[in-house]
Amino acid sequence: MCVDYAKTTPEDLCIRIQVVNHGPEEAQLTLLPTIWFRNTWSWGTDIRRPRFRQGESIDHVKVIETQHEHYGLRRLLCEGEPTLLFTENDTNSRRLYGDQTGSRYVKDSFHDYVVQGEKEAVNPDHLGTKAAAQYVLTLAPGETQTVRLRLTDDGRSPGFAEQDFEAVFAARIREADEFYDGLAPAHLSEDARRIQRQAFAGLLWSKQFYHYDVNRWLKGDPAGQASPRERLHGRNSDWTHLYNADVISMPDKWEYPWYAAWDLAFHCIPLALVDPTFAKEQLVLMLREWYMHPNGQIPAYEWAFGDVNPPVHAWAAWRIYKIDKKRNGIGDRRFLERVFHKLLLNFTWWVNRKDAEGKNIFQGGFLGLDNIGVFDRSAPLPTGGHIEQSDATSWMGMYCLNMLTIALELAGDNRAYEDVASKFFEHFVYICRAMNNIGGENIELWDREDGFFYDVLHLPTGETQHMKVRSMVGLIPLFAVETLDSELVDSLPRFKHRMQWFIENRPDFAQHLETQSCDGGVRRFLSLVGRDRLKSVLRYMLDEEEFLSLYGIRALSRYHRDHPFVMSVMGREHRAEYEPAESGTGLFGGNSNWRGPIWFPVNYLLIESLQKFHYFLGEQYRVECPTGSGRHSTLGDVATEISRRLILGEPVDSKTIPIGATMSCSTNIFMGTMAPGSGHVIKRAGRD
Repeated sequence: MCVDYAKTTPEDLCIRIQVVNHGPEEAQLTLLPTIWFRNTWSWGTDIRRPRFRQGESIDHVKVIETQHEHYGLRRLLCEGEPTLLFTENDTNSRRLYGDQTGSRYVKDSFHDYVVQGEKEAVNPDHLGTKAAAQYVLTLAPGETQTVRLRLTDDGRSPGFAEQDFEAVFAARIREADEFYDGLAPAHLSEDARRIQRQAFAGLLWSKQFYHYDVNRWLKGDPAGQASPRERLHGRNSDWTHLYNADVISMPDKWEYPWYAAWDLAFHCIPLALVDPTFAKEQLVLMLREWYMHPNGQIPAYEWAFGDVNPPVHAWAAWRIYKIDKKRNGIGDRRFLERVFHKLLLNFTWWVNRKDAEGKNIFQGGFLGLDNIGVFDRSAPLPTGGHIEQSDATSWMGMYCLNMLTIALELAGDNRAYEDVASKFFEHFVYICRAMNNIGGENIELWDREDGFFYDVLHLPTGETQHMKVRSMVGLIPLFAVETLDSELVDSLPRFKHRMQWFIENRPDFAQHLETQSCDGGVRRFLSLVGRDRLKSVLRYMLDEEEFLSLYGIRALSRYHRDHPFVMSVMGREHRAEYEPAESGTGLFGGNSNWRGPIWFPVNYLLIESLQKFHYFLGEQYRVECPTGSGRHSTLGDVATEISRRLILGEPVDSKTIPIGATMSCSTNIFMGTMAPGSGHVIKRAGRD
């Protein structure tokens, strides 16, 4: 069955349902196109119960209509001679609770009417808050039948004439083709255009109204039973200020609507290419007073707003600002400034709440990296103590550079931002130093023996040990990278002076800040991972027996398929092992396809980082790709190779697809139809 929708006007919606019998025998099917009012009258507030009623039939068209106090006249026109059914969108309290005084006409009455044959289950007066048109279709093998409906505010009969109804679909299809064609670079293949279009469509269709009043949820609806007392001190009880009633970009639409703050930040990048206003509004929304906690934390997601998401909103705001500026020729400074001031609050929350010992090493919790760790890092550790997180610290290094970049942009109009830029530069310096010498105790997140970044476990005894799990935790340090060109720095003398002081007086920072002469000026390069360590990290990342797969970069190294990391605590084994399909552990629900071994957004960040490294290090800096192949590539070519694998599922010779086509496509499709939790996975990824 295929359902198409097309609008004649904003309030006139044509609906075409095509039903196909794919079986070898004749079959009968009951089709119930249904319309209902959301049940708000049972909330205990003074809201009138609306009504659908059967209207007067018009030329073989049955009519369901309502006169709503807010929406006015609405009519659902049903072509043909269907039977119109009416009931109430109320819970079946008789069946659920044995309440014999409950409503007779309930939300599951249509099931009783059609399946059980209970004709008295629907309202004979043809009134209700839920209505359906019952079509009984008999289809021969291979036959297709079409049912047409129209939801309209037009008091007249727009009808189903071919030149009217079908012309609407033809016009909307033509307009959609023109819209998506205008977004695709001219050199894209037809297949790549379809991938891009499907991804954009997935994002646009995942916008959904979301309403959650935490204070009311904790107390319960006035008309309902009192909520359990433990709820007042349980989940989200610290978020009583939160009142969400907005259209939000959702990770998926196949389950109850919910948002995830960092998923949404990723969504906004491709959304900026189709609806930049909506993309900007989404980022601002997450930082508004009725979303952001008074302490500065950004809400994570419905089932635990107090959980910690990676701080990617500054990165997303900067990327959207640049996309919008490129398209319109002028940057939206008001948007950038609004976001920046709110992110200052969030940055302070991270520093005060997630740097437990004040050492510029952060403990953010699981940070979305489920099914790749030994423990649930958001819960108390079975070992006691705490974990110094490579990923949390690296995200904060990236956050510093994102805020530094925004501050430098704003300083072009307002020199007061120079001092703020200096603050973020200095904080980046401190994070770099801390990763190499935590608290001055010669403990570092870099493992010199393996040449890779790991979390460090601090035990209650004072002992420390690297958690030698090769995972995305060790690749996230690559995200903290930025280049400052001399034209920008020279225009801000106070910032330049302060930065120069650090260069001259903090020699241990030299591996994280390089300079080179370029076009008569000086280019400065900031990175958590210096060029020497970079090759060691990339040796793992580009090894097909480790992170590099046919479909992108794995979140957990394939090495752990045959060499699982095992830690015994109080007689119980805790393991981290590579499992591309369903997980063998109950950690995080036991579903490793939640993130999957390959996750598009972090792959996108890796691609972007490699391009930044290439911009500074140039054509001379080359690495083996894949590791052990004997083929040495620039970091720009490595970025392109990962992009191709994400899109095509295999390495492809550079002559097959232009680099620009591949990169443009990957930029647009990430976090589209392959959003986390959407149920969409990269083809054959389970095999890898």
